Amino acid sequence: MSSGIVDFHTHIYPEKIAAKAVASIGEFYHVPMQQDGTVESLVASGKNCGIGHFVVFSAAAVPGQVTAINDYIASVCRGHPEFTGFGTLHKDMENPQGEIERLMGLGLRGLKFHPDMQRFDIDDERMMDIYAAVEGRLPVIFHTGDYRYSFSHPARLARVLDTFPKLCAVATHFGGWSMVDIAYDYFHNRRCYFDVSSSLPFIGLRRAAELIHSYGAERFLFGSDYPMWDPAACLEEFMRLDLSDNEREQILWKNARTILGE
Repeated sequence: MSSGIVDFHTHIYPEKIAAKAVASIGEFYHVPMQQDGTVESLVASGKNCGIGHFVVFSAAAVPGQVTAINDYIASVCRGHPEFTGFGTLHKDMENPQGEIERLMGLGLRGLKFHPDMQRFDIDDERMMDIYAAVEGRLPVIFHTGDYRYSFSHPARLARVLDTFPKLCAVATHFGGWSMVDIAYDYFHNRRCYFDVSSSLPFIGLRRAAELIHSYGAERFLFGSDYPMWDPAACLEEFMRLDLSDNEREQILWKNARTILGE
């Protein structure tokens, strides 16, 4: 793993489909996208601000995309030592356990799920075998907490955490993109991590610092949600939080290295 700040939440796409993929995300969230979703733009943004490592991934909207996405992420990571790749799965795919073994063989180091875009409940019974297969083996990043849907409600992830106590889970966006206080009720006494991506402009710096102090900085990761936002701008905003130097170090790189076993 390369040195420096770790951006634990970035999406990348092949150049030929990046524009379409980024437009689709913008339509889903009704926000203008800040970046183009390509590897080159991500690397350039990191060089401009001191981000030395990125966790990269992409979610499969349909089962047929799974193997191609995992192959793509793995191939990009082979050419970029500053990347750690996470794989994707889909609830309706055949033999997900086999794909878990294959993606691990490709060098991918975790999984990312976006229940709202992939249209599944986090605690769907079809997902339980997947969680059992990766518990204690791979970290799993979950998009959480969109008020428009129930797929990613914190209560669903709480059930999964109770069922799989050794699962290394990251609940994105302070545990609940549009429901951080509801998320706190479910997660403050459960074992999981959080990232700060796509949150600070919405909940404000004061509330964000309060939540970090309430949960503990040892549970947080820096993330930009590229290409929705520019990583350099996200880092600049993060540095405005009222945190100690030790808390910043934990969130910017120490916790990431712990999760990735570095």
